[in-house]
Amino acid sequence: MKRKTLKNRCLLLFLFLVTSSNFNLNAQKTKQEKDQKAIKSMCGCYEVGFNFAETFNYSADEDYKPSKTKNDKALEWVQLVDDKNDKVSMQHLLIVGPPQAPNIVKHWRQDWLFENTDFYMFNGDNEWLYKSKTKDEVAGQWTQKVYQVDDSPRYEGSASWVHVDGKSYWENTTDAPLPRREYTKRSDYNITVRTNRHEITHTGWIHDQDNDKVIREVGKEDVLLAQEKGHNTYVKVADERCKAAQVYWAKNKKKWAIVRTKWDDIFGRKLDLNLELKVEGKQLYKYLFDEAMTDKKEIGKTIDLFVKKATP
Repeated sequence: MKRKTLKNRCLLLFLFLVTSSNFNLNAQKTKQEKDQKAIKSMCGCYEVGFNFAETFNYSADEDYKPSKTKNDKALEWVQLVDDKNDKVSMQHLLIVGPPQAPNIVKHWRQDWLFENTDFYMFNGDNEWLYKSKTKDEVAGQWTQKVYQVDDSPRYEGSASWVHVDGKSYWENTTDAPLPRREYTKRSDYNITVRTNRHEITHTGWIHDQDNDKVIREVGKEDVLLAQEKGHNTYVKVADERCKAAQVYWAKNKKKWAIVRTKWDDIFGRKLDLNLELKVEGKQLYKYLFDEAMTDKKEIGKTIDLFVKKATP
C-alpha cells in the first residue's frame, strides 16, 4: 500500500512539473508575441515631432554655451524589413520637400533581436567594442540595434519590454555617438550616454530620451559636461501620405539588402571595429546614396575601405 501511495505521489509530482514547465513555456511564448506586436506597431506613416533641450550643464567654463533647443517636424515612413520570431527589422524613411515633388531620405534603421548575446558597444572615436553576454543575462530581453543612414553601427542595448497598466514600453541606457545635430556644431564632448524609452501610445509611439553629454579619455574617469532631454513623438496618419517612401523602398530595397548583408558579414567576425570618418574626403553614406552604386562587389569594396580596424 505504501509503495502504491509513493508511486502515485511521484506520478503527481511528475505531472505537476511537466504542467508547470509547459505553462512557463506558453507564458514566455505569449509574452514574446506581445513584445513583437508592440515592436511592429511602430511601423507605418507618422507625423514626427523632434524635440531636444539641454537641461543642465556642469562645465567649469563660465563662457560655456548650451546647445540650442531644437523643435522640428517631419513626415516619416517606418518600413517593416524583416519579421521573424526572434527578429524584427524596421527602416525609417524621411519624406521632405513639397507634397507634389517629395524627396526621400534614407534615415536610421532599428533591428530588434530576441535574447541576442552579441553586442557592438560604442567607445568613442568611431570605435565599437565587441562584447558577448550569456544567455542568462539576456533571458526574455530584446536588443535594439540602431544603425546609421549607411547601415553602419550606431548604438545598441538590451532590456525587457514591459506591459503593465495598459502601457507597453522598453527602456535601456547605452553609450552612443553624438547625434548629427550635435557633432556638426560641438567638439567639447565625445560620448552620449543615452537612456532611450520607446512607449506605444493610442496615437502611435513616443521615443523619450534622457541623455548625458560625456567627455571620455583613456585612463581617466568620465566627465559629465551636460544633460539633455529628448521627446520625439510619432503620431500615426494614413499610409497614403507616405506613398512616395513606399515607392522608393520598392525600387531600392534590393540595394540596401546587399549593404546590410555586407555589414552582417563584418559584424559576424565578432571583433572590435573602428571605422574611417571619410575616405578621399567623402563619408560612406555619400558613396552609398549614389544611385549608380548598385553592384554587389562595388558596394562591398566601398564599405571595406571604411573598416579601419577589426581586431580582437
